[in-house]
Amino acid sequence: MTTRRLRLLSANIQAGSSTRRYSDYATRSWSHVLPAGNKRGSLDTIAQLAGEHDIVGLNESDPGSLRSGFTNQTHYLAQRAGFDYWSHQPNRRVGNVASSANGLLSKLEPREVVDHPLPGRISGRGVLIAHYGSDDDGLTIAVAHLSLGAGSRASQLAFIAELLHDHPHAVLMGDFNCSADRPEMQTLFRNTRLQPPNEVFPTFPSWRPQRAIDHILLGDGLSFAGARAVPAALSDHLALSLDLDVPDHALR
Repeated sequence: MTTRRLRLLSANIQAGSSTRRYSDYATRSWSHVLPAGNKRGSLDTIAQLAGEHDIVGLNESDPGSLRSGFTNQTHYLAQRAGFDYWSHQPNRRVGNVASSANGLLSKLEPREVVDHPLPGRISGRGVLIAHYGSDDDGLTIAVAHLSLGAGSRASQLAFIAELLHDHPHAVLMGDFNCSADRPEMQTLFRNTRLQPPNEVFPTFPSWRPQRAIDHILLGDGLSFAGARAVPAALSDHLALSLDLDVPDHALR
């Protein structure tokens, strides 16, 4: 069986904000509602990283509110990094001051991109799914940002499991806000063909990584040839980069 190697990136970009220590959440809180703080410079750094990859999943990408200078950050990154295809899923908005989205950048043309709102005690989470290839056995890329609460995460993972339940060539990536060994994650592994990660990388906080809460999970029809955690400019999360071997027929 012949395969094609793709490089994937999953990055929570914190809307281009800078956080280098816990005290920044208080002292730099203005950067989460105002367009100052060199966000454009951070996005340019992230674009350099993204451009080394074939498919990129983004979390906390501002779709165009006050804090981003009304810039759709997913579109901006697509243009700067040379991606022909991009999509985004706005999912949390505080008036026109701040907004957040899941995003997808792709150098391959998806057959279809669908977004789904996720259940939870507080609305505003979602999963963005791109389908590649010509049939149900094609590559499927899902980008999600899960809730902080375990109960909401459990219902969200059960919902995602229904969407991906019997798919050998599925990838689920994003900020899960929990480690892969949490009880609610077992529902996902029991009810889909997604596998627990072979390598675990602490990604949060980026300045002293202690918690592995960002993941790229692969279906059992896929294999990977290496993964690493890398800075996403000055975001409070490290990004995950992974080399993926995909069967040719899953992309046709």
